[in-house]
Amino acid sequence: MTLVRPLLLALGLLLAATAAQARPMSDAQVRQQIIKESIRSHGGACVCPYQKDRKGRRCGDHSLYGRPGGYPPQCYPRDIDQEGVDAWRGEHRG
Repeated sequence: MTLVRPLLLALGLLLAATAAQARPMSDAQVRQQIIKESIRSHGGACVCPYQKDRKGRRCGDHSLYGRPGGYPPQCYPRDIDQEGVDAWRGEHRG
């Protein structure tokens, strides 16, 4: 009987985690995921203004975000319109 409770608890946690994964992401969650992917794809330090450089200082105007040319990173939810959210969902189905 002493193993029954821990096993039931583990099963309950597993079911809860599975149910959480099955729920579709909200637009806000998709935007946050797009931001993470954008930062990761640009790599390095100071991709976005709110990040910190290797010395621990806030990047601010020295970030890649504020530089002209190239493909700018997406650092804020306002950078991603509904079309971008829909495109991300289309690419990440199944």
